[in-house]
Amino acid sequence: MFEEFYGLTTKPFSKTPDPRFLFLSRSHEEALARLQYAVEEKELVLLTGDVGCGKTTLTRALMDMLGPQYSVINIINPILTPAQFLRTIAMRMEIDIPTNHKADLLDAIYNKVYQDYESGISYVIIIDEAQLIPARDTFEEIRLLTNFQLDYTNLISLILVGQTDLRKRLNHKTFMPLKQRIGLFYHLGPISEAELPEYVMYRLRMSGRDEMLFTSRALELLYKYSAGVPRVINSIATSSLLDGYVREARVIDEVLIDEAARELGLNGYREN
Repeated sequence: MFEEFYGLTTKPFSKTPDPRFLFLSRSHEEALARLQYAVEEKELVLLTGDVGCGKTTLTRALMDMLGPQYSVINIINPILTPAQFLRTIAMRMEIDIPTNHKADLLDAIYNKVYQDYESGISYVIIIDEAQLIPARDTFEEIRLLTNFQLDYTNLISLILVGQTDLRKRLNHKTFMPLKQRIGLFYHLGPISEAELPEYVMYRLRMSGRDEMLFTSRALELLYKYSAGVPRVINSIATSSLLDGYVREARVIDEVLIDEAARELGLNGYREN
């Protein structure tokens, strides 16, 4: 709609987790490095962060970086019973087993993992929105997967991704056996105020524009209203571009940002 008006080839602030648009802030770069290390060492890693900080986009970027020696199982809806969880893993591994008995499923999964490891293939299991896992028993099945190991190496990389509450939940003594298996922890924060102009410019470049479209004051307000959370930045920026297009404004100034934040209820004002 506004792309041609602003010299863009695509929407620069889409909220889809497209890894091409991943801006590696200091926090995001460190998080990605830890995920890469966890995969290489076949560790269990816990990645947490507030809503909209880019956790899912990071995992998509990681998946794009992995070579053919890795087979990725990405679970985006973990509201599963223990049997459903193991059945999902088995199905993704193309294991045909007629039973839902947990012991049989675990044995079949282990045999598949070991056979593929011998063929040079390692599994990476990513569990997104892990704070939604409903029961302790399902977490216990995740812990049991970390038992898939040889004397000298683990056989599976496990990545738990979730909101901040997940870390608090795992601090409970009930989950101590699982927490003790976690080799790496990282909490993903928002981008800093100093990084926000770079974030905006990076997305503009990825969308075909080489010149900054937002005034300095607009960028200041963009950070103020978003607190550096990428998803909120994208929402405000998209709304301001739409308003700017309608008004034929060639640059996005503080007035357009302020009105976009008001429209989204982010400046303390909400219509009844």
